[in-house]
Order: sequence, then C-alpha cells, then structure tokens
Amino acid sequence: MIIQTASRLGDVKEYYFSKKLREIAELQAAGKRIINLGIGSPDLSPADEVINALKIESTKDGHHQYQSYSGIIELRQAYADFYKKWYDVELNPTNEVLPLIGSKEGIMHISMTFLEKGDEVLIPNPGYPTYRSVANLTGATIREYDLVEGNNWLPDLGQLAKQDLSKVKIMWVNYPHMPTGGQADVTFFECLIAFAKKHEILVVNDNPYSFILNDNPMSILSIEGAKEVALELNSLSKSHNMAGWRMGVLTGNSEYIQTILRFKSNMDSGMFKPMQLAAVEALKLDKKWFEKLNSTYKKRQQKVHQLFETLGCTYDTNAGGMFVWAKIPNHFKDGFEMTDYILEQTGVFITPGGIFGSNGDQYIRASLCSPIEILEEAIAKIEQIAEYQNS
Repeated sequence: MIIQTASRLGDVKEYYFSKKLREIAELQAAGKRIINLGIGSPDLSPADEVINALKIESTKDGHHQYQSYSGIIELRQAYADFYKKWYDVELNPTNEVLPLIGSKEGIMHISMTFLEKGDEVLIPNPGYPTYRSVANLTGATIREYDLVEGNNWLPDLGQLAKQDLSKVKIMWVNYPHMPTGGQADVTFFECLIAFAKKHEILVVNDNPYSFILNDNPMSILSIEGAKEVALELNSLSKSHNMAGWRMGVLTGNSEYIQTILRFKSNMDSGMFKPMQLAAVEALKLDKKWFEKLNSTYKKRQQKVHQLFETLGCTYDTNAGGMFVWAKIPNHFKDGFEMTDYILEQTGVFITPGGIFGSNGDQYIRASLCSPIEILEEAIAKIEQIAEYQNS
C-alpha cells in the first residue's frame, strides 16, 4: 500500500544536490575518481577556541537539557555585539535577535509565518533554490524577478514597480549574491528599502557570504528605516567554517521576530547549549581570523579562475563569496550539458547554473571549498580534454 503524498509537495522536487550526490556516490562505488567542486561546504576547521569551548562546555552538568526556543541570552548578546562591531547595526538582544538551527531553517519559518495561498512572493532568478521550494510548500504564488549580468545581478526596481505588486508579501534578496557573487551597495539598499515601504513588502536579505572575499561586510539593517520593512538572515556556516554545526540567526524588528517565534517554537526544542556557547566564541573572532580565511580562499579562487579559463569560460574578477560563477562558451547548449560532459570525461563535478533559475542556463559555478592540490588535479584533468578538443 502506498499512501498518497500531500498536494503541497506537487511542485516541490528533490534538491538538485541531493540527487547529484547520489549519482556521484554511484560513480565512486564503481571505482571512478570524482572531484566535487559543486557544493559550498567549507573543508577548513572552525577556530581552535570554538572547538575547545564545545569540548569544555559539553562536560558541564545541566548543559544537556532542552534549551530556550529563542536561544540563550549569551548567544543573542554575542550576535548583537557582532552586528554592532562589523555592520554598525544596533540590535536589542532580547527581542531583535533569534538564533536558528541554520539560516535555511529561517527561510521556512519566515515563509510559513507570513505566506499562504493567495499571497505572492518575489524570488530572484537566478537565486537560492530553497526560496522557491519553501514558497511552494506554503501555497503562495511565486513571482520571479530577473537578475542579469548586465545589471550587476541587481533587480531592476523601476521595472518591478510598474507591475501589480498588491498581493506580494515577501521579497527575497541575497547579497553578496549566491550563486553569482554579485555585490550590493548602500545606494541599492536605500532604493530597496524605499521600494519596500512604498509597496508594503517585507524584504528578507539572506546574508551568509558577507565575510568571504569581501572587504566591506554590510547588513541591510544598516540602512535608515530598514527595520520597518526588512529582516536579515545570517549564518556561521561559511564565515566561521561551521556548516555542519547549523548555527544561524534572524535579525530585525521585534514584532516580526516574535511573530516568527510563534511558528518556530512549534518546530524545534532549542539548540544544544554547548554549541551555542561555542558559537559565542566564534562571534568574538577578530579581523585576523577573516584575513587568514580569505587569504586561503583568494589562492583557491585564482586556481578556479585558471580552471575556467581552460574551459573557455569568462567570469567577473570582482565577484565575492565562496564560488566562482562563469559564462560558458557558445559550443555548449547550456550549463547542464557542459557539466555533464565534464563529469563524464574527467570525473570533475561542477554545478550547472540552471539549477538556480533560467537566467543561469548559460553559466556554471565552482566552489572554493577544496584544497589547492585538489584544484590543481582538476585543472590537469580538464587540460587533457581541452587539448583533445583543440587537437
């Protein structure tokens, strides 16, 4: 007997990387060497003081019980201090900071709190696929907005304003942008806040990449009046090499935060206290931590640039974040065809840009989460097929 699935799953497909990792595992089981440059899962370790804090706090009595749904006060204060230090944003740790089990969880909580059938949500194309998946689960109608290279991967707010936005409740933005590495500046965020106020839209900036190959970390909440219409998600996954720890945060207006907590409190039972206390140590790390991290990523980025040049791709040298986004040569139909060909011929997996939306069809993306020697091995394999094609 097969029980019929809920109708809400009708348009929700299995995450691309979930399927692709199974395919890669099958190839590896068959004895093929696979180099995975697709996923942004940091291979570097968190700071020693973070790991030591976890070890020490895990031995203490009383730290293994259920915790508050809104996180311990030490962690909320640490996030508030972090936002003040790096973004010059004042946050009340009592009611404007909500720790999360990863920022991906926050996408679900925000969407389920505010969206339902009949509502509309603005989602970037290209953009993080989870925005679309979660919108489908809520029953809301997706309204894509275009991001294109010619506009530096920023939305054309003037064109959007000409549309009927009366049913739009939420607009997802993500700067520094994943997957393209595009950057937003103060002027854009000021225009975005004015746009959101005029059209009564809640803007959510997903901001996990602001410290990776980016000299000017920025929060949308630093814009005057932003708290009236904006929330921000952040995460320790990329900036502090803590992806598996699932430590994220939602920041913004206390009324929005407390409303979202009503949903969240029914979904989990808090986070392991020693992990929260270790995250406090992570949030205290100084500029030297980020400089060392970015020195490593810069060297890797240069290797990925070399790899893409070998493939005949072009890319933006000013892009930030944990990936390199590159336009494919004309002799491939799209990024899916190109990455399948590369995987088949060389065992190197690169992400097709089309999984992030149709505006990514002519692009591919590689992660900076592999050591130099692995990237050099990938380059050598790709050079072989490039030589064969040119011979």
